[in-house]
Amino acid sequence: MKLKILEIPHPLLREKSKEVERNDSSIKKLLEDMLETMYAAHGVGLAAPQVGILKRIVVIDVAREDEQPHPLFLVNPQIIEHSEETEECSEGCLSVPNQFAPVKRYVEVTVQYEDADRNMKQIKGDGLLAIALQHEIDHLDGIVFIDHLSKLRQKMILKRLEKNRKRKAMEEAE
Repeated sequence: MKLKILEIPHPLLREKSKEVERNDSSIKKLLEDMLETMYAAHGVGLAAPQVGILKRIVVIDVAREDEQPHPLFLVNPQIIEHSEETEECSEGCLSVPNQFAPVKRYVEVTVQYEDADRNMKQIKGDGLLAIALQHEIDHLDGIVFIDHLSKLRQKMILKRLEKNRKRKAMEEAE
């Protein structure tokens, strides 16, 4: 089932998510729904707070369109190791639609998490995967990618978002 993606400035996007308890049987369904939602929105990652659920759950798939899908289901993920080296790359976010800006991230990260069957795992990521892991884990802590930008850049993006929303509302009213 496709879920509604919350957009900035929705207050839930600023909340810290809760750990998923062992006895939570609805997790697999939520992971499937989040993956469907992410694919429908043409994203590479989606965190539960973005669909209004304050649980530490993330889905990621960095496969290109011409590649087989390779979804990752991460429950209670945490970065346990990262490179010293950082790199600035352009980022966007489904909760900040059609806005992109350069963000400095670690080049490589190792994340510990539970998979959909609640088995403890680790994944080491670099490139787009490292960016997606850091970006989505930020969401679990109430951090949106624009928080890594200067106040001026944040204001510009928020202003453009509001302008786009008003234009869209006017188009829909016609």
